[in-house]
Amino acid sequence: MAKPSIVYMLLIAGAAALGGFLFGFDTAVINGAVLALKEHFGAGDWLIGLAVSLALLGAAGGAFFAGQLADRFGRKPCMVGAAALFFASSIGSGAPFGIYDFIFWRVVGGIGVGAASVIAPAYIAETAAARLRGRLGSLQQFAIVLGIFAALVSNFVIVRLSGGASRTFWLGTHAWQWMFWVEAIPALVYGAAALCIPESPRHLVAKGRIEDSEVILLRLQGDEAIGRAAEIQASLRGKRNPRLSDVLIEGAKGLRRIHPVVWSGLGLAVLQQLVGINVIFYYGSALWRSVGFSEQDSLMLNVFSSIVNIATTLIAIATVDRLGRKPLLLVGSLGMFASLFAMAIAFATAPVVGGQPSLSGIGAWTALGAANLYIVFFGMSWGPVMWVMLGEMFNNRIRGAALALCGLFQWLANFAVSITFPPLASGIGLGGAYSIYAFFAFISIFFVWKGVTETRGVELEAMK
Repeated sequence: MAKPSIVYMLLIAGAAALGGFLFGFDTAVINGAVLALKEHFGAGDWLIGLAVSLALLGAAGGAFFAGQLADRFGRKPCMVGAAALFFASSIGSGAPFGIYDFIFWRVVGGIGVGAASVIAPAYIAETAAARLRGRLGSLQQFAIVLGIFAALVSNFVIVRLSGGASRTFWLGTHAWQWMFWVEAIPALVYGAAALCIPESPRHLVAKGRIEDSEVILLRLQGDEAIGRAAEIQASLRGKRNPRLSDVLIEGAKGLRRIHPVVWSGLGLAVLQQLVGINVIFYYGSALWRSVGFSEQDSLMLNVFSSIVNIATTLIAIATVDRLGRKPLLLVGSLGMFASLFAMAIAFATAPVVGGQPSLSGIGAWTALGAANLYIVFFGMSWGPVMWVMLGEMFNNRIRGAALALCGLFQWLANFAVSITFPPLASGIGLGGAYSIYAFFAFISIFFVWKGVTETRGVELEAMK
């Protein structure tokens, strides 16, 4: 009798989730460099906003095409390709000739981020047993928050050693350049790990390699996997290459419409960004400095927020397969709305000094406490659960196309939030900006209640 190898399953899920680590590192590393880049290149708010956010358009493109490429060539080659993009971006971003080629290298890294963001959850969902899929799928978000944490700690250490992001550091280069070069190390590790893991059994079945898939399934899931390859084959409905049109179904009067489960996935993907979480991680340092904290204190606050994010993601990993996806999302939505509303009030009622709200006393503690409570509720719910559900909620036939579409819109929403935050903050103020994010958190409550179907314990082959 073959027993499932939980250790092996954990190792290959962890290797795939390294893409999430680089996803988190790459998107957060610019946090400590924003003001140094602005000074170095003499750039205005909109150009710096583009430097931060155009990488997200690269991520949108990477997410859109990665699903199709992964269905055609396999999950492993796409992971290796993403690792190469991360490596190239880290080197190029740290040695730009000007702001525009800096943006180019950030877009290159963004393509890798987008690819990793859709391949890892799909791969983990396709290799994990149903009873463990939520916890293993949550490794993607756990790796993301670890990557964010590593980037923020790395930035903090570099600033402490150099005296400031704009200061000269090792080898006559600026400290902010080393912030980006550090990423080359985990990029190489990710590429090596991707070469060592097996291909997705479901991709192998789609390519007619039934025996190879059975060997991997038996090692991963033991006797539970007997007959699973045949179930996968039946669910694929033929061997043609997946197309984006797969997400469409026949509607009334013969008209084709988007499958309801794809609408649900799109809602999850977009709302996860419209609640404004990445404003904290992309602009956190600049945000806290704008309300009176020093550069080092701002970076320390970011590190503390990242630790909170890691701890609360562990809560999700421990509970997502016991409590289910939908209850966690509902609790998270309610908590995010309350904490975002409190942040909006704190910033809106603060006295304005030099065009910026000046927080002190109870106002400062309220904003700081609300920001970290917001991270708690996001980290235990929407952060990991969205990635778990996108990896598992679509049936085998449409998974690649649906993930590509949801990944595209997730990163477009991320781009929209990131590029609009600087002008929003200077136009309607931080209170107004956080009021908008609170509104979308309020909308997410009703979306989860009415638009999300529980997927806990359901085999991928049984997804509608």
